[in-house]
Amino acid sequence: MKIVIIGDGKVGYKLAKTLSGGEYEVTLIDNNERKLQDASNRLDIFCVHGDGCSVEIQKNAGVDEADLLIACTSTDECNMLSCLIARRVGAKHTIARVRNPLYFKQINILKEDLRLSMAVNPELTVAGEISRLLLVPNASKVEVFAKGRVELVEFPIIADSRLHGMTLAEVYRNLKIKVLVCAVERGDEVLIPNGDFVMHTGDKLHIAASHKDVSRFFEKLGHRKMKIRRVLICGGGRVSYYLGMRLCSMGMQVKIIENTYERCEELCELLPKATIICGDATHHELLVEEGIDESDAVIALTGMDEENILIGLFAQSRNVCKVIAKVNEDNRVRMVEKLGLDSTVSAKTATADAILSYVRARKNSQSSANVETLYQLIDGKVEALEFIIKKETNYTNIPFKDLSTKPNNLIACIVRDRQIIIPNGDDCMKVGDNVLIVTMEKSMKDIEEIIL
Repeated sequence: MKIVIIGDGKVGYKLAKTLSGGEYEVTLIDNNERKLQDASNRLDIFCVHGDGCSVEIQKNAGVDEADLLIACTSTDECNMLSCLIARRVGAKHTIARVRNPLYFKQINILKEDLRLSMAVNPELTVAGEISRLLLVPNASKVEVFAKGRVELVEFPIIADSRLHGMTLAEVYRNLKIKVLVCAVERGDEVLIPNGDFVMHTGDKLHIAASHKDVSRFFEKLGHRKMKIRRVLICGGGRVSYYLGMRLCSMGMQVKIIENTYERCEELCELLPKATIICGDATHHELLVEEGIDESDAVIALTGMDEENILIGLFAQSRNVCKVIAKVNEDNRVRMVEKLGLDSTVSAKTATADAILSYVRARKNSQSSANVETLYQLIDGKVEALEFIIKKETNYTNIPFKDLSTKPNNLIACIVRDRQIIIPNGDDCMKVGDNVLIVTMEKSMKDIEEIIL
């Protein structure tokens, strides 16, 4: 599959890194020669220096023979124009990153006129991720599958947890809740566990279940039941706008601190139900004055990772129930987790996951099952993939007790006619099922790949 990526920024580089070296032939276009040289030295890709909006540059990059062009520069107009030109040149499919709220409101019209296969809005995607975390505040991360019916939740085992020293089999037997532990992170080690696995304080668990059963699971563990009502958002960018709009519609009290007066005026018009404060959210005195101690959640969404980390750590020191920080650099995410700030979000990662899901779906469109959703977990060491089974195969209608799978692969959940099934030995997969697979394999394309 030939893929051309325009833009060697954070998203473009992450996509090129993930897709290169496998079954994809990747070409990267950018007008920054130094960044291209660096990418060429690190990755097994072809690089073309120039403007992605140029017909000549696109032809030099082989867009006329490309299966997919992904435009993810920092400029919406450039991305949309690049996709329009690519379709005229001969690319089969195009994806554009579109961030401007005005453009995204009319994205259906733009998609049709520009013949876009997909449009991705990073800020809207991250706002959705944050709002899910606020609904499950005991979790560090929440991903959703099967149109929101299944949640994949990450959370650490805290000191004095009743999970410490228990095997997974004992947890399932004692709690009697339909959840499945899909992956465990212990220090630098990542495991897909079986029923004999013994859990310890400090382990990070990834569990799959319905939203209702996730809530019941935390209640059974004795976690404090939290309901987020008052939210303090630091930074007034696009993520804050989308998030504020969502939270206000959910009935939450939202306060946004933004240091640019003109942007504050805009937010006052855009979010009439929110309280907008003009000030510097990195000043601790201002945060105390604006009620950080009475807030149920603090969301740090400024344009700088370092500021978000410092705001998050300060909020944590004030015993705020839920603290979330936007951190785009992967190295910094690992660092802040060691500092105890375990809920972070990244626009780069959210965008890359959305695009990778589409790429995988296009790649295996002729196989027995299509990739519907994909998330990379634990620094990309584990992937969670949602497949839709399209036709009868050698693994459908066979009870799991009679179906052997390869090590480090787990069939975590099945959604059938809106019913959520945490599978046991008597269950099986059927045509039309949504199946959640958790795997340590790279670039898995079909369920058949995990069957022995």
